Amino acid sequence: MPSWKPKPSIYQINTAVWLTTLSRRFGRQITLRNIPDNVYDELAELRVDAIWMMGVWTRGPLNRASALNYIHEYRSALPDVQQEDIIGSAYAIGAYRVDDAYGGHEGLATFRKRIYRMGMRLMLDFVPNHVGLDHPWLKTHPEYFIQGNEELLHRDRGNFFAFQDDKGQKRVYAHGKDPNFPGWIDTAQLNAFSVGYRQAAIDTLLDLAAQCDGVRCDMAMLLQDDVFMRTWGWRGVTPLPETFWRQVIGAVRAKHPHFLFIAEVYWSREYAMLQEGFDYTYDKTMYDRIVANDVDGLYAHLSADIRFLKRNIRFIENHDEPRAATAIGLERQRPAAVLIATTPGALLLHDGQFVGRRAKLPVQIKRQPEEEADESLRQFYLNLLREAGSEIYRYGDWTLFPRYASGTHSHRGIMAYGWHLRDSYRLIVLNLSGERAQAIVDMSAWSGLFNHYDAHLQEIVKRTHTYLQGTHIARFGWTVDLGPYEFSIYQLRAVPKKRATATLPALPL
Repeated sequence: MPSWKPKPSIYQINTAVWLTTLSRRFGRQITLRNIPDNVYDELAELRVDAIWMMGVWTRGPLNRASALNYIHEYRSALPDVQQEDIIGSAYAIGAYRVDDAYGGHEGLATFRKRIYRMGMRLMLDFVPNHVGLDHPWLKTHPEYFIQGNEELLHRDRGNFFAFQDDKGQKRVYAHGKDPNFPGWIDTAQLNAFSVGYRQAAIDTLLDLAAQCDGVRCDMAMLLQDDVFMRTWGWRGVTPLPETFWRQVIGAVRAKHPHFLFIAEVYWSREYAMLQEGFDYTYDKTMYDRIVANDVDGLYAHLSADIRFLKRNIRFIENHDEPRAATAIGLERQRPAAVLIATTPGALLLHDGQFVGRRAKLPVQIKRQPEEEADESLRQFYLNLLREAGSEIYRYGDWTLFPRYASGTHSHRGIMAYGWHLRDSYRLIVLNLSGERAQAIVDMSAWSGLFNHYDAHLQEIVKRTHTYLQGTHIARFGWTVDLGPYEFSIYQLRAVPKKRATATLPALPL
């Protein structure tokens, strides 16, 4: 395939859970080798640009054994959880080899070919900070890891562990961690400043680049020099001349220039990670402000440089966050989904989000509870993605419109913005509050249009039509009145003043 399109939409699937659900649905073992044709049809119906198959890599027995100790914690998500449901964390990787239970390397290749035919790409996981306790590097390359000693093993057992290789030699390794929390006890900490590990990471990614089109890099900011020094500098590590990500991404891009890198990143380090070479970074700020219903904060956030906004990836749920149906509710989810789908930047969607699933699944289990699907929500998402896939959102110019009070303070719940590409326009207004809201939208940024033309608006959700007098809009703005959590997406057509136009085709959402 050629290079990625701007503003890609990526659909995340928990591989183990998805295949288990399909196996129960069809009454036989489903792997990536034998997915039924109608399931591929369902994926095609999503109209997304890529599928992120989360957790395809091999988990080892030590990973599973660690997870079994916490079976009681998984009952909140899966009340009838059984030991056979527990497979260990998807982020304590035993080997970058597709698990045989999912169909192995050949199964993944089959899946990739099938979605390619539908115009979709494949994304996988890369976990740069740590590996699982079963990973062969612990035996063959101890120099890749942060090591400890007997004193640390006894004094700080939560962050260090003893490991014995096949020859009976004992070593003390650190568990993977970030600087703010105790170590993850099912992992071993890699050394970002190890020359050998740097090359191993490059080799691993080059192998992945032959199997997929991009990677989501777990907790990517932990490998930045200052963060790594804050976490592990006391163990005597020292930075290398080139940063981890500049070296690794640069080496992979030299051979695979279109390979996509997405950083899971927090702590307001998005811009710094983009400077390291990533294509997109998680927009946790936008997510938090949506959940908090902080519309003023959203306006401030979306006032950033457009070059930065275009390289965020936006979401209202993923495997690390609560389900959107729980965190923001089914009603508020709709305008929130419109917001993340029709603002600049990539779009991340999560399997189960479309039907209103509420159970946030631990990454250590392979089965999800039975939940009733919300078919109206699913249809909403399918129609939203059809609209959001339009060229205007990928290649057009985006404008955030200020809004002001119209007699009350309810305007603070409203957002308004627009897109323009050649002769096409979109105008989007949202009420993110649970109350009716009115506002005056300042559209002076489009004064070049309204000074010379009137505008015919067709609302693609309700199929209603509105005629705006350009001179009035240019001078006084546009007054909007929206019910609780109501939104409107308008197709706008410029028309000569005092003349109407023919009806535009409607796209019901």
